[in-house]
Amino acid sequence: MKLTLLGGGGFRVPLMVRTLLKDSSEQRVRALTLWDANEERLRTMARIVEAMTASVPHAPSVRIATDMRDAVRGADFVFSAIRVGGTDGRAQDERIAHSCGVLGQETTGFGGLSYALRGIPVARAIAEAIRDEAPGAYLINFTNPAGIITEVSSEILGDRVIGICDSPVGLARHALTALEDAGEVDPGTSSRIFETGGPVHIDYLGLNHLGWVHRILVNGRDVLPTVLERPDLIESFEEGKLFGAKWVQHIGALPNEYLHYYYYAREARLADDRAEATRGIFLAAQQADFYREAAQLDGHAAFEAWNRTREEREETYMATNREAAGGIEREAADIESGGYDRVALAVMKALAFDQATELIVNTPNRGRIPSLPDDAVVEAPCRIDSKGATPLEVTPLTGHQLALVTQVKNAERTVIAASREGSADLAVEAFFSHPLVDGVGVARELLAKAKESFAEDLAYLR
Repeated sequence: MKLTLLGGGGFRVPLMVRTLLKDSSEQRVRALTLWDANEERLRTMARIVEAMTASVPHAPSVRIATDMRDAVRGADFVFSAIRVGGTDGRAQDERIAHSCGVLGQETTGFGGLSYALRGIPVARAIAEAIRDEAPGAYLINFTNPAGIITEVSSEILGDRVIGICDSPVGLARHALTALEDAGEVDPGTSSRIFETGGPVHIDYLGLNHLGWVHRILVNGRDVLPTVLERPDLIESFEEGKLFGAKWVQHIGALPNEYLHYYYYAREARLADDRAEATRGIFLAAQQADFYREAAQLDGHAAFEAWNRTREEREETYMATNREAAGGIEREAADIESGGYDRVALAVMKALAFDQATELIVNTPNRGRIPSLPDDAVVEAPCRIDSKGATPLEVTPLTGHQLALVTQVKNAERTVIAASREGSADLAVEAFFSHPLVDGVGVARELLAKAKESFAEDLAYLR
């Protein structure tokens, strides 16, 4: 198989390569192409990848491409993990949000919509390149905001686009680990989520970074009620600590960690205000330091520097949310990053070799949330095999879940329309429509500051 990774200079590339190198089967990836708009970072990552693969006999060949269309030409799969504006762009989104008194986060609220306005034109160009240069390829989208970018890409590539995120699987794994520790399920159950034909089935529904686990079936038995009836189990893992047992029991479901920005919006914003630096600002500085150091090192030393930086990065993940929830320390298992890579490889093998599996992915709605159009991308479990991604039965959303998802998806589809039509007025409407932006006046202020900060990327908005 031939795999192209767009965003090949990105910080997470070694995680993907690490997962590829674990596969020595006949069905492994044999050729990997890396492309990135930032050629300096691409060369740095290429040296790290070369060091990682040098002593592995079954490692894929690695090619560096400097032209995006050349990179995707003839690929069987394209993984897209780009960041238009880089980490500096994320940091600037957060500064703008805070200056206007709204929540600043990469994928949620203003930050996600601003990120989308920059990323949608590039996502369209990528999808068009795949359509022209690799018409049989699947696009596996990592690029945030994943729901929006997957939806835009689907307009061009149809069902040959699947968006992925590791948050839902991580949430279910945490709950199952708590049940293992309590002796309620067999040891090792949590590690079998990715297993083809395995015993674990997750009933999850929502949008990317906005969804709920309603059931966790182990050999056909729903074990989630056992978690929900025990506050000690709920608050034994990170998401339960973030939301508190009382609220989780009230809603009768496990919320995705990013729902903390909605359920505790004021607390999250105030914690960000108190922080020495927002997550984006921290990462922008951290990554600048890493790439500056790594550019002077050989591949092996650069890989060691990457690993040190990765550990520090994971330790600070959602740090202000954990501070807002009373100061929650991350578990060692959560610091050992990885998840996107495993989901992506499982999707790829299921599609290429008919190794049917069930995974939570981003695909068109097709009736799962009746209040949304069929082509609106949602996040839910699918059976994935050589026929593609087939939606599985899910528990319907009700009450505040349905209201919140409907409102946020309206904002997402409005920002897509704004980009398609080049309309600043629609961009303001998208910002205002989001529940974390409180009014048309602040929406206009946010857009004005975004256009000033990202003048070249947003020049198309009139």
